[in-house]
Amino acid sequence: MLDYSVIIPAYNEALHLPDTLQNLQKAMAEAEAEPWRGEIIVVDNNSTDRTAEIAREAGARVVFEAHNQISRARNCGGRAANSPNLIFLDADTRISPEILRKSLKMLLSGKYYGGGIKIGFTEDTPLLIRLFTKLWNSHAGIRKWVAGCYIFCLKEAFDDIGGFREDIYAAEEIYYAKSMAKWGRKRQLDFGYISSEFIETSPRKINEHATLKLLAIMLLLGTFPFLQKSKRMCKIWYNR
Repeated sequence: MLDYSVIIPAYNEALHLPDTLQNLQKAMAEAEAEPWRGEIIVVDNNSTDRTAEIAREAGARVVFEAHNQISRARNCGGRAANSPNLIFLDADTRISPEILRKSLKMLLSGKYYGGGIKIGFTEDTPLLIRLFTKLWNSHAGIRKWVAGCYIFCLKEAFDDIGGFREDIYAAEEIYYAKSMAKWGRKRQLDFGYISSEFIETSPRKINEHATLKLLAIMLLLGTFPFLQKSKRMCKIWYNR
């Protein structure tokens, strides 16, 4: 019987995936001392590089989603999971054993429907990005926000709310968090926020685009949500 599933959506992630899987497997090996048993599911989101091959060589289970969209990739992995607890981890994000343990303790306690964590970066970032990240981290626990790079939740909640919205190409984690919170309130379950740790993710989008341009796109998508339905407007999350 598996206790949890770690789902990694991956589109052309041959560069980042090996380190992410190695880091994850180390964290899982330490967590098994509890003992908790987990699985790794890599969702090959129609990659044209060695993403799927790398995942299989590392021992992960690979499932395929033909439509190149983050929401569909996460949903494909969530539906394929063989456990009652889900952890969504981006292919360029590092998880520590302590983060994994704290996430699983919350999910297995019966008190939480899911949650998130403070975010950080594996490299230095521009001042505006650091300020934005600090603002996010200071409000996420209160607002019940989750960052897409790391989300943990009950599979029951995932199934009942229908997973992530598939009519949008960005900000899907914001809507998912709102739906989870509504689901949790009905069952008197809390939002779990790991405030004592930081999940480390790659700043590659920040490095690839000018800071003001990146923040402007995020502001535009937040101000005019209908633009989130346009893959062209959200292309910074899909170009590899």
